[in-house]
Amino acid sequence: NAGVMPVSPMNALKTDEWDRIIDVNIKGVLNGIAAVLPIMEAQRSGHIINTASTGAHAVGAQFGVYCASKYAVRAITEGLRQEMDTLRVTLISPGVTESELGSDITVASTASAVKQLRSIALSPDAIARAVLYAISQPADVDVNEMIIRSVRSAGHAF
Repeated sequence: NAGVMPVSPMNALKTDEWDRIIDVNIKGVLNGIAAVLPIMEAQRSGHIINTASTGAHAVGAQFGVYCASKYAVRAITEGLRQEMDTLRVTLISPGVTESELGSDITVASTASAVKQLRSIALSPDAIARAVLYAISQPADVDVNEMIIRSVRSAGHAF
């Protein structure tokens, strides 16, 4: 699980930040899968859990590239799930969660808006409990996807 979120308006043309989002949020997931898949296939068991975001289900202004990366994680995870008949594959899509995510936003107005979103943030423990739920199912049960949001997120895409 790794991710960066230096979100900004498209016309800010932060192409270096776009590259970093793609390198960490997409390639990081692919590299993680590549690291464990041969081992799990050889032992004919395992559970890959990828973390996306509610941004894999909705797009907000200034979040286009970030959301695209999370849509990609969702597609990669679903594609992997369809290929596996001995491994479990789960996608966890958290809403706003207390973390350092977004601390690298370089556009002041965007950083301020994300800071306001933190008022409805989930605790990391809520996400950990979702992961625990997914991994604690019987070996023949695969929880494919979970979206975790704060009840206070009503009216918010994220």
